[in-house]
Amino acid sequence: MTLGFPILAALFMMLAAPLQAASEDMRPEAAPILESVLETAPVEIDGQLLFRVRGVSSFPAEQRAEAIRGRIEKIAADLSFPSDGLSVEDVENVTMIMAGEATLMIVSEADARLEHTSRDHLATLNLMRIHRAIDEYRQSRRRDVLLKAGLYGAGATALLALVIAVLLVLNRWLDKALSRRLKSRVHAIGIQSFEILRSETIWKAFHYLMRVIGVATIVASTYAYLHYVLALFPWTRSIANGLFAVAAGAVEHMGKSVGAMIPDILILAIIYYLSQLVLRRIQRFFDAVAQKRVTFAQFEPEWALPTYKLVRVLILAFALVVAYPYIPGSESAAFKGISIFIGLVLSLGSSTAISNLIAGYLMTYRRVFKVGDRVKVGDVTGEVIAIRLQVTHLRTVKNEEVTIPNSQILNGDVTNFSSMAGTRGLILHTTVGIGYETPWRQV
Repeated sequence: MTLGFPILAALFMMLAAPLQAASEDMRPEAAPILESVLETAPVEIDGQLLFRVRGVSSFPAEQRAEAIRGRIEKIAADLSFPSDGLSVEDVENVTMIMAGEATLMIVSEADARLEHTSRDHLATLNLMRIHRAIDEYRQSRRRDVLLKAGLYGAGATALLALVIAVLLVLNRWLDKALSRRLKSRVHAIGIQSFEILRSETIWKAFHYLMRVIGVATIVASTYAYLHYVLALFPWTRSIANGLFAVAAGAVEHMGKSVGAMIPDILILAIIYYLSQLVLRRIQRFFDAVAQKRVTFAQFEPEWALPTYKLVRVLILAFALVVAYPYIPGSESAAFKGISIFIGLVLSLGSSTAISNLIAGYLMTYRRVFKVGDRVKVGDVTGEVIAIRLQVTHLRTVKNEEVTIPNSQILNGDVTNFSSMAGTRGLILHTTVGIGYETPWRQV
């Protein structure tokens, strides 16, 4: 029995620790952190934002904002109630904004912490906004104001019709004027006798561009008209604000996207021009090697062009690796998926081409033969007329052109009849046959 009290005391301390921690989390200095993650909803009257309110799980912010808006509009529609009759009352731990005997909204300490101000100050600000909203609500629904808005709307409608008519006439006149001045200067685009783009096609594309510009101008004028007319009447003012928000959001999104791409595009341009500069310098160097203006002891002049092509591929591959992160859209999943798909297709379908390419370079640096040599590859004997990266072309004694893959040449036996003829001479050999009827003494 003597151990009962210490055990109960220990259990009480274990239970009290979580409660104490919870009470510490609800201290005023921790409240703004909790309030900042709460969802809020706007209270709007005729499209004008008054303030934002928070909610709780049992009474979400949207429902609370809608209820406050309904009570304010009900008081504003009652012309017998003066807007100066609004007041604030403190009841226990909340402040109530009253319209006579009716409660418009309740301001709590949590609402004040959300706005980082005191409860009395927030209640005063909300009262001023409600007062102004009631006055504007009544003012915008007066008969003379509505009549004036209707006249402005009719004038805007007539102006829109006039603008559309002027735009249509101007578009046709501009089309005809440009036709007279530019049609004779538009010519077909082609290579020699083959036409890539006919002049009629180019002219139709120009007409289509002019039509698109005209339609875009009419759409922009119609949008401005709708925004203006809808903003004249209190019942449609929120729709006008929505149209403006959509257009502003689209322009802002496009501006941010273009602004974010400009540094990447500049970096891509720098990488491109640096790569071109380096390639031009390297090409001039290897041209000098090929023309024997620059010589190396163990480097043949005929190796210059293949070596330049190999170095160019390496430089372009390095430039592509450096530029890849700056390509617009390179971080998207679609771009990565397409890149992986293209790499997989190339790796599966280009094994033979890669083997021939490597064989072509190996033959070049091993000096198996050169253009003009007489060689024998397998059963084919002929003169080498061209050495490509993939295949080698031979011309036989019958004036036939034979194309042999480089990998086949590298993996087989090659007999070169010309490689030693320039230094050690040419040995001609033949087979002589003697018949059995020839006397052995003569033989």
